[in-house]
Amino acid sequence: MTPPQIDLRSDTVTRPTPAMRRAMADAEVGDDVLDGDPTVRRLEARVAEMLGKEAALFFPSGTMANQTAVWVHTTPGTEVLLDANAHIIHWEMAGAAALAGVQVRPVPPGEGHSVATAADLERTLRPASPHAPVATLICVENTHNGAGGKVSTFADLEAIRGVADAIELPVHMDGARLWNAHVATGTPLDEFGRTAHTVMLSFSKGLGCPVGAILVGDAPVIRRAHMIRKRLGGGMRQSGILAAAALYALDAHLARLADDHAHARALAAQLEGAGGARVVPPDTNIVMVDLPAGMTSSAVVAAAAEQGVRVSPWSATRIRAVTHLDVDAEAVEHAGRVVRALLEGAAR
Repeated sequence: MTPPQIDLRSDTVTRPTPAMRRAMADAEVGDDVLDGDPTVRRLEARVAEMLGKEAALFFPSGTMANQTAVWVHTTPGTEVLLDANAHIIHWEMAGAAALAGVQVRPVPPGEGHSVATAADLERTLRPASPHAPVATLICVENTHNGAGGKVSTFADLEAIRGVADAIELPVHMDGARLWNAHVATGTPLDEFGRTAHTVMLSFSKGLGCPVGAILVGDAPVIRRAHMIRKRLGGGMRQSGILAAAALYALDAHLARLADDHAHARALAAQLEGAGGARVVPPDTNIVMVDLPAGMTSSAVVAAAAEQGVRVSPWSATRIRAVTHLDVDAEAVEHAGRVVRALLEGAAR
């Protein structure tokens, strides 16, 4: 008999709830490319207000919105500075180079930091030189996926914005999981919004929507982003069906992210020390587990899957588990037992 599947590979694996499906089915729609979709307009206006920005633009994906922001802010032949483990560097198919014609300059986190700080950024900035590329953009990521869902606080981001302002560079925030940072810290979204010129937020991660992301910023920037989205093929027609899911999620799924964070802490507690494993303490809903010596992530992932628990390999010796609205406390506790037994069994 096939064991039941508990899928912790990502918070993107969720299915729309019945209530979300009803909201999608009942959505008022129009042709968003020709003359605008009314539900999309409502979503854009609502999120722009939440972030304290003038305007917003709905996108099919966070990657497209991030790459549009890079294109908006930069010119070919320049460089973008961002954390060395940023999603834009590692998981967006070198889009900054291929699409915007810019190179990325990784900023290594300093001693004791998992995410690059303002001081790290200052150390990485190049002196002016006719032989080196000019920086045109600074990017930040909140929460930080590669650092285990680490939250950058308002003070952290404000310090980076201060460095950027001093050298007159715009800041873009990859805020795919900014919703989680907001719920985990209680920091208002518009405070986070003040630390960046543009912010991308995803609806298809913690909020449980099937598709969608949004880019917010000043009106002239969003007008230019609209042209770039069109060039990238991101114009959608009756996209109010998707926007309705996002509007529903803002009402019904935002506050409950606290449950995911609690489940992640419980899972981390189960796995810490198992067979010598070490867990990155989770700020939000991502649990990174560094495996005991001699174990490989591919072996653990395969063995867990045989018992109905799906986790992701993050590196050769690290696995990732992400809690979300489709797994309750009981499922997370069961998944923890399965993975813990594997870690302890391999260590014997």
